[in-house]
Amino acid sequence: MVDESVDLGRRGFLRGRRRAEPAPLRPPWSRMDRFTDLCTRCGACADSCPEGIVRRGDGGFPEIDFRQGECSFCGACADSCPEPVFDRTAARPWTLAARIGPSCLAINRVVCRSCRDACPESAIRFALAPGGVAVPTVEDGACTGCGACLAACPADAVTLHPGPETTHAL
Repeated sequence: MVDESVDLGRRGFLRGRRRAEPAPLRPPWSRMDRFTDLCTRCGACADSCPEGIVRRGDGGFPEIDFRQGECSFCGACADSCPEPVFDRTAARPWTLAARIGPSCLAINRVVCRSCRDACPESAIRFALAPGGVAVPTVEDGACTGCGACLAACPADAVTLHPGPETTHAL
């Protein structure tokens, strides 16, 4: 039997990428431990996504692209997959939380509240800091990791990172 697992780090090296890129974000409910082993790259999940945020990524594996919008956690991607790639019994689709980086306009004293306005969960708040500057903070317990703030940020300052297990209901 041939080992068909994919080493994405090796693939990047062979394509001339010198720096390690962050791991691609897979669709919600993905079984991350064996994703590349189980996924046949059929594209059913991308075709079924009503938000259009699931696209074919490196090697044809599905990735989330929040430039198109946010994830509504409808489950169409998981429901359309013919392989055991998704675990819909999981309590949460993923444990991602937004983080706001130093390129944020508000942190750099430019009035901007785009991420707060786009957040359907009101997880991003602006607190007045010394010097009269309102800086964004993310309430991890309210953040679903839907990506609405990523698409809205004009400075690409918002990223999603694995966060603590949250208690909100979807």
